[in-house]
Amino acid sequence: MKTQLQILFAVLLMLWPAMTLAQTPSDGASAEPMQVAVRISPPFVMQDDNGDYYGLTIELWEYIAEVNNYQFNYQEAGLEQLFDGVAGGDYAVGLGAISVTADRERRIDFTLPFYNAGLGIAVPATAESGWWTVTKRFFSLEFLTVLLALIAILLIAGILVWLAERRHNREEFSSGRMRGIGAGFWWAAVTMTTVGYGDKSPRSNAGRVVAFIWMFTSVIIISSFTASITSALTVNRLSTLIEGKDDLARVRVASVPGSYSAFWLDRENIGYQHYNDLADALQSVQAGKADAAVYDAPLLKYQLRKDYSGLTVLKDVFAPQDYALVLPPKAGEREEINRVLLRYIRSAEWRQSVSRYLGDEL
Repeated sequence: MKTQLQILFAVLLMLWPAMTLAQTPSDGASAEPMQVAVRISPPFVMQDDNGDYYGLTIELWEYIAEVNNYQFNYQEAGLEQLFDGVAGGDYAVGLGAISVTADRERRIDFTLPFYNAGLGIAVPATAESGWWTVTKRFFSLEFLTVLLALIAILLIAGILVWLAERRHNREEFSSGRMRGIGAGFWWAAVTMTTVGYGDKSPRSNAGRVVAFIWMFTSVIIISSFTASITSALTVNRLSTLIEGKDDLARVRVASVPGSYSAFWLDRENIGYQHYNDLADALQSVQAGKADAAVYDAPLLKYQLRKDYSGLTVLKDVFAPQDYALVLPPKAGEREEINRVLLRYIRSAEWRQSVSRYLGDEL
């Protein structure tokens, strides 16, 4: 009996590895599919009319998943929902045009970067030359309002000096209403500008009192007029002439809260109007509600090529940033994902994809 038990035990030991292997699921055969969060960020992540996702990041991920034999399902998510879901284990991967930052790295992990980007500024396009822009200001409502106010003040001063001089100095201030008031207007103008031709001057006591008051009043008026006219000629031009990031502090800026552009604006203490997405921010600039939209440069340029006529993106790109895939902290798949990612972004296929989606952004 003892011998039989020993033989049975030896047989079980021999069969145990085979039994264990039979119970172990084959690679990917019965494993749960990975839940992959996607954030719409054209042209990196987009969705067609059939509900299928496509774009630069989608092509990258699907190549990685094919090589590593991953099974997965896509789930659309907002930016914060994506971060919370990946950090909490609800999602295995997060896809989009997602920038790597130190604050985000504290919550989740990233793959190696697959695209280098930066922030850009979208502004109204203008084909007008500088001299024509300035010339138009002379016909603006602000300029005409200041000019009419000045004419009215000169006319009042001219009438007062004419009333004082019409009986005592008819040679220079005619007793006729139109000619007399015209002479008074001329005297008021040359006195205000300190030209002082000397062709007309008050002789009566009342006229000299008017002249005395007018000379001191003119100093104040001409200073105010100079400031007002300068403002009328330049304020509109200054508010629309944006040449780079240093001009953002004095104009109306539109951006999307939670984005890297919003993080940069907050860090630079630049206030901005909040919009739900990039499309709303660009529409606000197009409608004149904002002077500039600040966002990721590749996304801005892609959107403007598709729509939003009358807007352009400034050439200078600032605040460099890297795009990467989002992973849970200490994800076991990180190394194998990185190996495939590095190999793919050096391939001709990747360069062709970048050129197809982003044109000259490669």
